[in-house]
Amino acid sequence: MSLRLRRSDEPRRVATTRGESRHFPAEILALVTSSGPWSPAVMAAFALAKPWDSHVTGCFIDPALRTMRGLDAEPSVLSLLLEPPRDTQGEAEAFATLARRCGVEGASWICAQTGLARSMHQLGAWHDLIVLERDIGDDDGGFELLGEALLGCRKPCLVLPPRWDKELTFERVLLAWNGSLEAVRAMHAALPFLAMSREVVLLDGAAAVLEDEGAIKPHFHPLEHLARHGIAATRRRIHASAHEAGDALLHEAKRMNADLLVMGAYGRSRLRERILGGATRRVLGQASLPVLMQH
Repeated sequence: MSLRLRRSDEPRRVATTRGESRHFPAEILALVTSSGPWSPAVMAAFALAKPWDSHVTGCFIDPALRTMRGLDAEPSVLSLLLEPPRDTQGEAEAFATLARRCGVEGASWICAQTGLARSMHQLGAWHDLIVLERDIGDDDGGFELLGEALLGCRKPCLVLPPRWDKELTFERVLLAWNGSLEAVRAMHAALPFLAMSREVVLLDGAAAVLEDEGAIKPHFHPLEHLARHGIAATRRRIHASAHEAGDALLHEAKRMNADLLVMGAYGRSRLRERILGGATRRVLGQASLPVLMQH
């Protein structure tokens, strides 16, 4: 089933304090897992690109290469990333045809010759948003592989649930707030999505989950920041321990029937996430809605 981006009848207008229109992502990277049928990440990327007038790069990573680990152990493969092998010419042409059918003018095709994390690290250098599926990795080490990729690319990532085939809409958005720099980055990256929303809820658990060393100085006011971008959000406080934060986010997302959950990824160290079981791990493993993450 193809995806469509349903926009509100009266979309929220987003402008800077000087009254100038804010930019939407110009370059979207879609990680392709299948071309027959096309994977959800591809359809979601095209659904976003049409109203935003964005260019979409489809990047296919062979299943045998997706599990390759590490960002620095391999030699540079940038030239390989930019030159698809001849035997993928059919997929490249089909991708361009699909783009035109979806109303997207600009589309490029890449067949990566390296693993997921390094591909996202390399290509993320000039893309504004990465769209991928949560189960892009194998069953055994999929979470660690995805976590490494999210951590290393330093780009906003729209992570879709497995086998996502629903209409893509952003009328109700839940923002996870814990006072961390990662949460600030995620909120800022979400502005294009918030521009199409009708309801934005800031779920504030800072008092419960924020560690002192992660506090931002000078103090950052999330609601004021959103208001300066034309976003009217309501604040809802939660009281949850670090162990409970992920479940609290998922519960609130279900309660408000959210279309999108926005959160910072890996606000704690990777080691502590693995030992304690952080909100990132819980949300990545259990979310039934798209999640916008930013480290």
